[in-house]
Amino acid sequence: MSHRIATGGRLIDRATTCAFTMDGKPVQGHRGDTLASALMASGRMLLGRSFKYHRPRGVVGAGWEEPNALFQIGKGGRYEPNQRATTVELTDGMVTESQNRWPSLEFDVGQINDKLARFFPAGFYYKTFIAPRAAWKHVFEPIIRRAAGLGKPPTEADPDQYEHYYHFTDVLVVGGGIAGLTAARAAAETGASVMLVEQSWWWGGRALVDAPVIDGMPATDWIDAQVAALSAMPNVTMRLRCQGSAVHDHGHVLLFERCANEHEAGPMRHRLWRLRVGRIITASGAVERPLSFAGNDLPGVMLASAMRDYLDLWAVAPGNRVLVVANNDDGYRTALALHGAGVTVAAVVDPRPDAKGTLPEAVRAAGISVRAGMAMKKALGGKKVNGAEICPAQGDGAGAEKIACDAIAMSGGWSPIVHLWSHCGGKLNWDDANAMFCPDPARPPLGHDGAGFVATAGTASGHLRTAGALADAAAAGTACAAALGFDGTMQAPTAQDADEAPMLPIWIMPAGAGSSLRAKAFLDFQNDVKVADVQLAAREGYESVEHAKRYTTLGMATDQGKLSNINGLAILAGSLGAKIPQVGTTTFRPPWTPISFGAITGDACGPLFKPLRRTPMDAWHEAHGAKWEPVGDWRRPYAYPRSGESVKDAVAREILAARAGIGMLDASTLGKIVVSGPDAGKFLDLLYTNMMSNLKPGRCRYGLMCTENGFLFDDGVVVRVSDDEFLCHTTTGGAERVHGWMEEWLQTEWWDLKVFTANVTEQSAQIAVIGPKAREVLQSLGGMDLSGDALSFMGFVDGVLGGIPTRVHRISFSGELSFELAIPANRGREMWDAILKAGAPHGVGPYGTEAMHIMRAEKGFIMIGDETDGTVTPQDLDLHWAVSKKKADFIGKRAQERPDLMRRDRRRLVGLLTLTPSDVLPDGAPAVDGMTADGRTRMIGHVTSSYMSPTLGRSIAMALVDRGMEREGETMTFSVGPDQVMEAVVVSAVFFDPEGEKQNV
Repeated sequence: MSHRIATGGRLIDRATTCAFTMDGKPVQGHRGDTLASALMASGRMLLGRSFKYHRPRGVVGAGWEEPNALFQIGKGGRYEPNQRATTVELTDGMVTESQNRWPSLEFDVGQINDKLARFFPAGFYYKTFIAPRAAWKHVFEPIIRRAAGLGKPPTEADPDQYEHYYHFTDVLVVGGGIAGLTAARAAAETGASVMLVEQSWWWGGRALVDAPVIDGMPATDWIDAQVAALSAMPNVTMRLRCQGSAVHDHGHVLLFERCANEHEAGPMRHRLWRLRVGRIITASGAVERPLSFAGNDLPGVMLASAMRDYLDLWAVAPGNRVLVVANNDDGYRTALALHGAGVTVAAVVDPRPDAKGTLPEAVRAAGISVRAGMAMKKALGGKKVNGAEICPAQGDGAGAEKIACDAIAMSGGWSPIVHLWSHCGGKLNWDDANAMFCPDPARPPLGHDGAGFVATAGTASGHLRTAGALADAAAAGTACAAALGFDGTMQAPTAQDADEAPMLPIWIMPAGAGSSLRAKAFLDFQNDVKVADVQLAAREGYESVEHAKRYTTLGMATDQGKLSNINGLAILAGSLGAKIPQVGTTTFRPPWTPISFGAITGDACGPLFKPLRRTPMDAWHEAHGAKWEPVGDWRRPYAYPRSGESVKDAVAREILAARAGIGMLDASTLGKIVVSGPDAGKFLDLLYTNMMSNLKPGRCRYGLMCTENGFLFDDGVVVRVSDDEFLCHTTTGGAERVHGWMEEWLQTEWWDLKVFTANVTEQSAQIAVIGPKAREVLQSLGGMDLSGDALSFMGFVDGVLGGIPTRVHRISFSGELSFELAIPANRGREMWDAILKAGAPHGVGPYGTEAMHIMRAEKGFIMIGDETDGTVTPQDLDLHWAVSKKKADFIGKRAQERPDLMRRDRRRLVGLLTLTPSDVLPDGAPAVDGMTADGRTRMIGHVTSSYMSPTLGRSIAMALVDRGMEREGETMTFSVGPDQVMEAVVVSAVFFDPEGEKQNV
């Protein structure tokens, strides 16, 4: 049966038909329809199933607050689950599918849960899946996982494009209703740059439907005039389908824009705006509240305002005979709208003892019965409303009267949309007269200058009447512009409002409803949270609103409590004998409504998801057969196997060549952070465990960084370039982390230090040239004296080497004579080629990261991430010499003095030699020593690094074991597999050149 009205529907194009499918069945709508309006127009009222009980559900709202009508839209790569039918713009050929049902929406076996509802009260899952313990893995968990979630995840790649867009504006106005238009106009008239965004695809908001007279004009004409005026102003940007999603500190705002109709193919689907703004005005309006009565979740029970929207915007009547239930005069507007569209209004049920005033009298004049002092007992029906029972509002449901109807419009009052105001700390006041939380203008979100940077306008401020909303919006626009230094005023538009009687807060119908009625009166439609559930939570001690929310799942669905919060808070307060403001609200977190993963990701997908970082010598490595290893976001050569050579043999060849003659390593990926300023030395003394402020210009020093808990998290060589400038080297994977660590301390703790930092990792290429022939080859390039007298170990010099500006460091990670050359990135390949050419007579060749790791292990040098795991101190690694005893403080100092970190029996670094030289201990192999008292194998340590050393002709390993080198000479046992062990002798971790003679020549 069609529910499309023959006339009206300002948003639809009746001349354009859109054919689409729902659950494989053909349906038709018009261009301009939402999926919800098209489905209801075709007579489909059952559109979904609830999460917990699988109860039949239909549309309850008309916009972003909709909790029930969630669909899977599209197919293939354009498939998207959990889309609100009320906000999806209909397109020709659209494929839609209902969710959370099997085998079909009409016949869902999950509805048996509704019959067993008494066994599934609030929090039942906390009490049920406990015993028997063995059933969890094989029974409880699989069932819960299959039941979790509403939609199915997509399985194919998304073909659409998404982007991030960066923008600045003086004043951002969120909401394109009459308040938003007024606030934007007032701010723009001062000369401030203004951006006005509206999440729907039309301007005017509720005024289009409710049609107030503004400045003597019909609302539609006034709206058109304001849109035209703003569009003509060069300092104004206007966007439809653009949602204010999140407000963060420092005027940082996220907007989520759906480009054109997002379900039609186009060059761009979604755009995430990242704005910096001077002031924000939220003109986001208000959302109507449902009423709590038994059966209020049946298909056909809708918000009264939503019913008006469907009538006016899309020419859809949700029923032929509608019962209106309202505790305020606004609900009477729906009765008049239905009557004017030719729909029979069965009655208006009003729990207020007296229903007087302009709107109730207009309803009576239309011949519609007004039942004052009455309330809903329950809605009747199964998959759709087919009647209702009403009773005295203050009773318990006795003496109920049945009324025939096929739809019910409910209005429980209005709640300002305060989410964006609250995202950044804005506080709320309770308006007792209208039973709603409103923004407190005396406690706004504060910006960096200590002033409020978010304002509200119109209904979002709590002004439910047109004249007050317009005046408030004009004042907000002018004030926000003035706070930024723009002068000007605009006279507020005028409007006349009908007299309205006070609303009567009603949280349960009827007031004395018994347990059977409260058990079917729903607060959260999607999660099946009932009045009885919140009352149960209160009885079981969940007095905090946040605890009650999590115990009952109230407001945790995709609508995030937009419809359920106030009613739920009121029920909780009543159960606790407290007032609603005492109970408070749950936390409003961004985003306002869900935004797509595509928008969050932007261009960072496919090859750009994690861009591959390449050194200046990358092409050379590729051409010479490098086997690659990912390190951080870089790719580094692991080894360079020649034709017919295994990787293992290539690594051995590279090590022996470097030890005997000369080798070169592309070290460009090492982190490089410049720290400069008058307090740079003081800052680094606080950051590193050893002294850096006494380092002389031209010298280098190895340094360690620890967390506040005293555990080592990065190391590297610090170079003092000048009196007020240092260059800090970090591990390849640690550059961004260390730089962020520096900035965090500078900005939050030591903000008074005169220090600047910059990550310059990619500005220079770095080449390590090592081996006995290294100095001879580099000297042959000409231009710099690299003799031992001119450049001693742990020193550096700047100059021109082979015609290329170069900084040469005498630092070594291999134990050999070593030089690390830092060259401008654009000349890195040139220097690489020059060294290869000059070193050819000496057999120069590159070595990869595996050779580097083995050579460092031969010298006993630790590797962050191998010898460290977040629980290791410098002292555990025998690096106590790098921890200053003179400094008053450094990060981690006090933690390292805790008794547990000073225990003699802590696991400390040792070297290991297997009894059979050819046996290589596996990395991570545990050291075992007998059994514990409860029959488990006792672990006393583990292997951190293990290699076959070509230099020594045998395996070597390092390990962290209890008591460390106190065990020197002891044979330890390591578990290497089921019933398999290896034995190794504890030795010094320095296996090669313990005196350092080779690196100091």
